[in-house]
Amino acid sequence: MKKTVFTLLAGAALLTACQPTDKRARMDITLTEMQSDTLVIGSHAFSDLNNEKMKRDTLLPGQTTYTFVAETDSLPYQVFIASTKEMNRTVVAALLPGDRVTVTGSIKDYRVTGSELSEGIRQMQIISEPYRAKMDSLVPTMTREIYRNVYIPLWNQMDSVKADYVRQHPDDDLSLYILNDIRGDYFKELYPTLSDKVKNGPLAPIAQAFEEGMKRAKIFEENKKNIVEGTMAPDFTLKDINGEELTLSSLRGKYVVLDFWGSWCGWCIKGIPDMKKYYEKYKGKMEILGIDCRDTEEKWKAAVAKYELPWLHVRNEETPDVSLLYAVQGYPTKIVIDPEGKIAKIVVGESPAFYEYLDELFN
Repeated sequence: MKKTVFTLLAGAALLTACQPTDKRARMDITLTEMQSDTLVIGSHAFSDLNNEKMKRDTLLPGQTTYTFVAETDSLPYQVFIASTKEMNRTVVAALLPGDRVTVTGSIKDYRVTGSELSEGIRQMQIISEPYRAKMDSLVPTMTREIYRNVYIPLWNQMDSVKADYVRQHPDDDLSLYILNDIRGDYFKELYPTLSDKVKNGPLAPIAQAFEEGMKRAKIFEENKKNIVEGTMAPDFTLKDINGEELTLSSLRGKYVVLDFWGSWCGWCIKGIPDMKKYYEKYKGKMEILGIDCRDTEEKWKAAVAKYELPWLHVRNEETPDVSLLYAVQGYPTKIVIDPEGKIAKIVVGESPAFYEYLDELFN
């Protein structure tokens, strides 16, 4: 009898040991579009707030079901599903470790179960849909006046509805998700009202980013007071495109143009021909120091090579964060520093005023 009991216990232990321990979140997807459309599934950890490590999977037509599996079992993920035929409608879900979520129906009218947070996101989408539909209907005939007087007010109304939810649910993870999604000054008003439970909960990476953003905003405002024409330009050292350290003060004795740019910035790229023209025109009297921002090292070097940029280059890796040091508000930003190291001119955006200034300065 004892032998039988021990045998049963041993067998039970073996079965327990064989149970799957994978706690990665999963999402089973069954959408009508899968039969005839190519779908794109994008995913990223919430800790990757800038989507720099966004992963994309492509589902070819003809599949009936698909299961998305998170990369790790320790991070919350955001998942997007869209049809290549109609990218303005998207399935959105938030997956926490251990979640088993099901998505059914169609992209335009999908249902999500198994995740309270994802279900809440879906309900917020449904509430927003009348505003979205009106905004989409304006796109074919969009003008500046329509954008300013109709489109933006609709957007503001939609965000106001979402903000009302946050006001009424300070202890809900969905409220933190919503704050990361809406525009305007709602953050300043509503983030302090959220409970510590939410701020330290599964979407804590969003809260941490908000906290970091507040610190950065404070530093930005302090630095902005010092970045004015006539003051000394803050010194810094960054690695150049060859991996060597380059210090701004080493360029004293000539005019230096700090060009804050990035390969992702359309206006930065648009201004390259004029920049090259003026560099050639005044290269004996000035130097340009391109400060690449928000790019990977690979994209930065590829852009310098592609556009054959002949001046000096460094990359802002945020250690130190030179864009914050100089309180850069937009891209491109060009800051002219005189031979003594003082700020002589600040031009935000790609503007003829910058080139007119150079002509006045050197002629």
